Amino acid sequence: MNKRDQLALALDVSNSKEALELVAATIDFVGVFKIGMQLFYAEGPDLVRRIKAQGRQVFLDLKLHDIPNTVASAIDRLAVLEIDYLTVHAGGGPAMLCAAQQAAGSIQLLAVTVLTSMDEHELAAVGVSHPPAEQVHRLAQTATQAGISGLVCSALEAQALRAELGEQVFLVCPGIRPTGSDVGDQKRIATPGQALQDGANLLVVGRPIRSATDPRAAAQMILKAMQ
Repeated sequence: MNKRDQLALALDVSNSKEALELVAATIDFVGVFKIGMQLFYAEGPDLVRRIKAQGRQVFLDLKLHDIPNTVASAIDRLAVLEIDYLTVHAGGGPAMLCAAQQAAGSIQLLAVTVLTSMDEHELAAVGVSHPPAEQVHRLAQTATQAGISGLVCSALEAQALRAELGEQVFLVCPGIRPTGSDVGDQKRIATPGQALQDGANLLVVGRPIRSATDPRAAAQMILKAMQ
């Protein structure tokens, strides 16, 4: 895989104008553009089509989590956009995950395990008494047994998941921060080079590029760090 296609830029902005400006600035160094809930709910499918028309992959990060039929129906509707990646919550359980995979067609589903903003204290608050790494592994097993080969985890869990599940899983790691950058609200982070070394297939970077004075230069720097 081309290293550029292993870098996803999180377009966590308010509108299409800002998003497309970021795409234009970074398109030489970024192969995947991630559209999250904020932007998709504001702008809808048209933005997906405009980015796809520029020859780049689209990662729709909606973290679907509902009853099986509702999730399957939603994926069926989203499939017409020819998106490349789509997230569902692994915590939705086996029946939901199986229904999602059956509806996915050519879309690479990504099962979200434990959000990178969550640590042991956050998990305890929602009734999970074991550490994040253990919860990630439980949910990863649930997802892969349901037929979903893509997982979203922090880079801290990537090495163990790769060793446990082998090369057939596709690991997506958010919370990527170049050395010396602000960690923001992320709690389980890694540098680009370390994440790839530990087995990540796709790195998700947001603020280090998006908030940079020169997003193009920042994207180029991160891609260089991935080599």
